[in-house]
Amino acid sequence: MTNAHKDALFVLVKSLSKSEKRQFKLYVGRLGVNTDAKFIALFNLMDKMKDYNEKTILASGIVKKSQLSNLKAHLYKQILISLRLNPVNQNIRVQIREQLDFATILYQKGLYKQSLKILDKAKNVAIENEEKNIAYEIVELEKIIETQYITRSIPDRADELAVQAKELSAHNVMASKLSNLSLQLYGLMLKVGYARSDEDITNIKHYFEKQLPKYNIEKLGFREKLWLYKAHLWYSFLIQDFLSCYRYANKWVDLFYQHKDMIYLNPVFFLKGNHYLLESLFYVKYKSQFKVILNNLEDIVESKDFPKNDNIASLAFLYTNSNRLNLHFLEGTFEKGLYLVKIIEYGINKHKDRIDAHHIMLLYYKIACLYFGMGDNKLCIQYLKKIINNKNLKMREDLLCFARVLSLVAHYEAGMDYHLEVQLKSTYKFLLKMDDLHEVQKEMIKFLRNLGNIYPSELRNEFQKLHSELKKYEDHPYEKRAFLYLDIISWLESHLENKTVAQIIQEKSRIQNR
Repeated sequence: MTNAHKDALFVLVKSLSKSEKRQFKLYVGRLGVNTDAKFIALFNLMDKMKDYNEKTILASGIVKKSQLSNLKAHLYKQILISLRLNPVNQNIRVQIREQLDFATILYQKGLYKQSLKILDKAKNVAIENEEKNIAYEIVELEKIIETQYITRSIPDRADELAVQAKELSAHNVMASKLSNLSLQLYGLMLKVGYARSDEDITNIKHYFEKQLPKYNIEKLGFREKLWLYKAHLWYSFLIQDFLSCYRYANKWVDLFYQHKDMIYLNPVFFLKGNHYLLESLFYVKYKSQFKVILNNLEDIVESKDFPKNDNIASLAFLYTNSNRLNLHFLEGTFEKGLYLVKIIEYGINKHKDRIDAHHIMLLYYKIACLYFGMGDNKLCIQYLKKIINNKNLKMREDLLCFARVLSLVAHYEAGMDYHLEVQLKSTYKFLLKMDDLHEVQKEMIKFLRNLGNIYPSELRNEFQKLHSELKKYEDHPYEKRAFLYLDIISWLESHLENKTVAQIIQEKSRIQNR
């Protein structure tokens, strides 16, 4: 969330569509007693408000300050109940839980046979749809009922339930271990980015091998395989093995195509898998396959059968536009990508309550790179300032680092010499504090710091020296990450060959894709 201080109820009210608001009013109006209820009046007031203001609510006379907290909690609950009843939200997962609730009510009334009948159907649906946690809950309730009411309808019922519970538990434990490993690696990726040294690689490898449970791939279900591929993907990203990233992201996406029903039951995971597949292809510069996957993703997201909700809309906006930018970076068609800036700015404002600050800053960095590639350095600097001045950004230290390095280059290109000196000092202190001063950054800062002492006639020679120095690091296991964020080499070559950055990248793209 970009604004953690927003009122949760107000955000929920504002997230409702017209049809959801209409259904809520029909839901609460089902009994005449609700017609003048305070919580409806509060809902109507919040619906009209542009920004949350508690003083406005209290001044309306709807509720006293001492009662406001309870009234808001009641309204929040009523909205959730209304949303739960909405057919749009009635997916398989919700339907199974509903059946479990019905069976529990029947059990409590002593209607054991009816309860068991519903549970058996719900359990089969849960297992078919890889909802093994809910399936395990159902088996546990079946066991409780069987201990109180022996149906004798099925021979060896107790043994059957015990075996089923054991199998489901084993699957759930495996999924839990793999999901824990995946989450820990993802958290590490967000916090510090790629491995920076042999020591980092050793520590990551040791942690991964220690935490990875032993498994038989043939016995893993859809969900366990999904978490397994995720864990391998994050491990590969951390150690900068991008071919391995591509391999496991591809396995992730193929898993969904092998179980197509899962695309519609788990659309978020499907979107994320495609995003990381595209990111891997971007890093290995496989442009032709990148375009195929991006086109497929856009077609599926826009198809009428693909699930639609606010969360999916936010993720689809984030992933499609981020990768559209990446395609323009691969092709060097920066000016053609300019149309995306307004789309992204509008989307950030529309989805700001559902996209975290890190991903918003990442979009700003990509826009800055777009303007840099076009040669519009002042606009590039404006977008980088959004990142550099963000004091609340706690993740992806490498993003903060390279935003500052790109800002230095943009200040130089824009001829902002005074600002460049200030930026140099600030960036150097920042990198030292982060303990993230690698060779590429050192060479860049040394070059920019000495620019004031170089005669114009010597400039080309200095560019050539820096280019020769940085080329050594282009395939270095740890230094190469600098080039993932900023194509310094192409920038230098643009000066050496008297061409634009876009022309250099376009020429490289043509050679790579012959």
